[in-house]
Amino acid sequence: MQTLLQQHEINSEELEKLLEARAEGKADFLLVDVREDMEYDAGHIKGVDMLKPTTSFQQWAHELLTQTKDKKVIFTCRTGSRSAQVQSVFKQNGHNGAVNHYGGIVTYRGAVER
Repeated sequence: MQTLLQQHEINSEELEKLLEARAEGKADFLLVDVREDMEYDAGHIKGVDMLKPTTSFQQWAHELLTQTKDKKVIFTCRTGSRSAQVQSVFKQNGHNGAVNHYGGIVTYRGAVER
């Protein structure tokens, strides 16, 4: 599981495996959804730790970057585009643990909460 967390991008199947491993205490990461409130409320991946909408990126980015500098953080969104942008900014600012969930929730087949 740790090898998956060392990648810069993971797909939905890999994210499912990581969430299972985290539930068993075998993986440690934060899962951050960067969609908007309405999208999140319509359905989100079970196991999301926090919602950080990209429309308010300027308000939360620095604090999250600072707090998680030494942690693995997986960013997810609807298709993987917004999460890739957020991951890119984090990596440009020295966050080596930022991971993008490409494909987003539209390709995710695991548990979803509403």
